[in-house]
Amino acid sequence: MTHEPTTAERPGGVRGIDRGRRRATWTRDITIAIAVLAILGWAANDLSLSPDRFVQGIPSLIDFLAKMFPPDFSVIPGLLSAIVTTLSVALWGTTLAVVISLFLALGAARNLFGSNRLIYGFSRFILSVLRSLPDLVWALIFVAAVGLGPFPGVLALTVYSCGELGKLHAEAIENIDPGPTEALESTGAGAFTTIRWAIVPQVMPEVVTYSLYRLESNVRHAFILGMVGAGGLGFELQVAMKLFKYQEVSAIIILIILTVATIDFISSRIRARII
Repeated sequence: MTHEPTTAERPGGVRGIDRGRRRATWTRDITIAIAVLAILGWAANDLSLSPDRFVQGIPSLIDFLAKMFPPDFSVIPGLLSAIVTTLSVALWGTTLAVVISLFLALGAARNLFGSNRLIYGFSRFILSVLRSLPDLVWALIFVAAVGLGPFPGVLALTVYSCGELGKLHAEAIENIDPGPTEALESTGAGAFTTIRWAIVPQVMPEVVTYSLYRLESNVRHAFILGMVGAGGLGFELQVAMKLFKYQEVSAIIILIILTVATIDFISSRIRARII
């Protein structure tokens, strides 16, 4: 009776298969790398990326920076109201977004309303729409709707932040421990009671953390939105740039950096206490 050799017993059997798999993996990886490099090369050509142009522009950049010094700090007292406006826009935009996004997040959480396709699908769709456009585009839309001023800035930050926070809050709800929820539901507790005592305590630290991060970002974005008509310090920066008051520009930029750094510091201390 003859013994038929197995694949492992055949000369080069297993090793041959392993070499073939490694060769296929290498071929795939090299193909992907070449494709990525080709796309990057095409994009660089389409964008006219040129190290030579950057080097040629360095003297102009140095000349521009030289005109900004020394900063004209005498304008800062007159900018205090603009700082307050910018911070108020960011604060209101974040506050409204947190409240609205929590309701949308409940509907977008798979473990709460995943079985209800209407509520779950609608909530997910709304969150996708809200974060599909940058806040700058939302600001332009609301400026056209309600006119210039801080109000369209608040609306723009609210809408965009709702999309961002809603997605994060929904993921936080989906990652909760199901034990407390199941325990309350087994006692016949209603949806409101279950959410209040089983879900809110678990997700609140993450909600506060995400909200503070969003506030930090919204302070920065509020400066940018001011340049498209939403008022505040961004508007003052745009005016100074158009009037070629470069020393005022440098003072405003320094003020923006200090404001953002202060908000980041306060936010980080609050997060440290919560976490």
